[in-house]
Parts: sequence; structure tokens; C-alpha cells
Amino acid sequence: MPEVAAAEALSVAGLSKRFGGLVAVDNMSFALAEKEVLGLIGPNGSGKTTVMNLISGAAKPSSGEIRLYGESITGIGASKVANKGVARTFQLVRMLPGLTVLENVTAGGVFGHARRWGKELEDHARALLRRVGLPDAAGAAVSALTYIDQKRVELARALASDPRILLLDEWLAGLNPTELKIGIALIEQLRADGCTIVIVEHVMHAIRSLCDRCIVMNSGIKIAEGTPAEVLADHGVIRAYLGEADA
Repeated sequence: MPEVAAAEALSVAGLSKRFGGLVAVDNMSFALAEKEVLGLIGPNGSGKTTVMNLISGAAKPSSGEIRLYGESITGIGASKVANKGVARTFQLVRMLPGLTVLENVTAGGVFGHARRWGKELEDHARALLRRVGLPDAAGAAVSALTYIDQKRVELARALASDPRILLLDEWLAGLNPTELKIGIALIEQLRADGCTIVIVEHVMHAIRSLCDRCIVMNSGIKIAEGTPAEVLADHGVIRAYLGEADA
């Protein structure tokens, strides 16, 4: 039997974002298939996080369109985008400091896509804590956690609403080599479970091992697209990262 093409989970067309005279994202277009892991890479300041902010509703585009499974989510705001099924983590971990670990995770189930309540939500949150490697941390204060464990809690919170698309914005940043192995293994498991993911990342080992496809940005513009091996061998990508003299 012929293979059935994966559904298009996300479509970005002609997306631009201007801050006064600064063009942070310039005419960006790409599609993301269901169950695909897409890497968004490029030098610092190339516009990657702005793209994530536009998709998640944290910022409104100056022009262009974003569609989630064919439905426009362009400029509808972060809470509505979350309700539609897009969850994310942030470059700098964002905890709810007055709440326990379990309460931080359950917040994702209350305000996100697949909403749960009461015991069903608590059981789901505890299962997610086991999934990310924190089975005994439910009652702990988030302020008492290590950095990697705070990142695990943030990931569990993002997963609590059963998102249709997960956005990971430099989730591996700041981890030591041992923690990095743990973090990559967690994302590998999400990939194996069929999650649809967009990853912004500077750790090239993670990009090579996790991503089906990569988009490379520089100065707000897409300069390359293809498999990790293809884009990391591209002369324009090497020049963007290293400069003309070293390319």
C-alpha cells in the first residue's frame, strides 16, 4: 500500500515582524508535518525566538499568516493559541514560584489545550513528572530545584495539555554535559512518542540527533532548509556562523 502523507500540522506563510525600523523576521515561510521534529537554527540575533513568539501568540506579526491544522491562529494572542494546542518552553525557565512542583505542572492542564480538572488532572501531572524523571518531587518548592529539574518541570507543564505542537526554545541551554545527555534523552523520547516539535537550539549534536529537518535563519531571513546534514554543510550557513574569512 502507498504511504499516507503526514498531515500538515503548522503552516507559516510570508511571516514578518518589524520593530520600528528593525526587521526581526522577514518573509518567513515553512510547513511542519505532524510528528515531525523541526530544528530552527542560526546565529544569535537571527530571529529564531521571534518566530517562536509569533507562532505561540506572544507577539503579533506585522504581516503573513500562521495556520494550525489549516485553521488561522495569526495574531489571536497567547492564551487562545495555547487553547488551540500550541505549548512552549522559554529560553529562561519560567516557574510559578509560589506553587509546588505539582501545582506548576497542573497549571498547564488547566490553561492549555486538553483541559483536565481534579483527580484526573493530578494523576496526569504525576504521570508527567515520572515521565520527565521527577517522580518524587511533586510536593517540593520549585525554588529548591536544580536548573535541569526546573527545566523538567517546565517541560512537564508544557506537556500537561497534550499539545498538538510543542515549541522548545533553547530548552537545552545552560546544561552541563551530564544534564545535556539527560535533556537530549527526554526529547528523543518525545520524538519516539510521536510529538510534533519545533526546536530552537545551538547544540549541534542535539540538532543532528533529534531533527528530521532544519531551517537556518540569519538576520531574520531563511537562508537554508533541509536535513541537518545538508544545512550544516551549506556554505552560506557556515559563512553565517563563522564569518566570510573562515567559511
